[in-house]
Amino acid sequence: MSSPHQSSSSVEHHVAHHFKDGEHEFLTAKQGMWLFLLQEVLFFSPLFVGYFIFRHMYYHDFHVAAQQLDWVMGAVNTVILISSSFTMARAVSNAQKGKREETVEALLFTILFAFGFLVVKYLEYSHKIHAGTLPGHFFHDAELLKAAPHAPLFFTFYFAMTGLHAIHVIGGIGILIWILMRARRGEFGPKYFTPVELTGLYWHFVDLVWIYLFPLLYLVG
Repeated sequence: MSSPHQSSSSVEHHVAHHFKDGEHEFLTAKQGMWLFLLQEVLFFSPLFVGYFIFRHMYYHDFHVAAQQLDWVMGAVNTVILISSSFTMARAVSNAQKGKREETVEALLFTILFAFGFLVVKYLEYSHKIHAGTLPGHFFHDAELLKAAPHAPLFFTFYFAMTGLHAIHVIGGIGILIWILMRARRGEFGPKYFTPVELTGLYWHFVDLVWIYLFPLLYLVG
C-alpha cells in the first residue's frame, strides 16, 4: 500500500519528535510490524516442526486420532476467517479513502467474524472435553487409546496449536475494538491510517496461521 504523508486527518495527528516526517513514521511503524510478525512465525514454528516429527513417528495413531476432529466445524471457521480478512482489507481501504462510516462498518463485521470463530471453537472444545479427548494425562477415551496409544500426544498438539491461535484471535479482537473506537471518532483518513493498516497485517497473519492449521490437523492428520 502507498505510504501516506501523515500530518493530519479529521483529528490532528502529530508526528513524534524522533521521526523526520509522517512518511518516516509510517515506514518505521510498518517495518516494526513486519519484524513482530517474523517473531510470531518463529513463535509458532516449534509447534509445527514438533507436530511433523511426531506425526512421522506415530503416523497411524495421529491419523486415527485426527478422525475425531470435526472437519465441518474446521471448514466453517476457515470460511469465517477468510471473510474476516476480506472485511479487514475493506476497513484499511476505506480508512485510506477517508470513508469513516464504511471503515467503522467493516471493522464491526471483522469483530463479529472473530467472535463467530471463537463460538465455533468453544463448541468444538466442549465436545472434546465431554468425549475425553484431551491432551496428555487428561485424556480418558479408553477405546480410542486402545486403537491409538499415542492419541493423547496428537491432542496435546491440537490443543496447543489451536489454543495458541485462539489467544491471538482474542488479542486481535481487543486491538480491533480499540481501532474501532478511534475510527468512530474520525481519527483516520487519507493522511493517517497507520494503526488500521498495521492491525490489518496482524489480522491477516492470524488468518494465515489458521489456513495452515486447518488442513494439517483436520484433513491430513
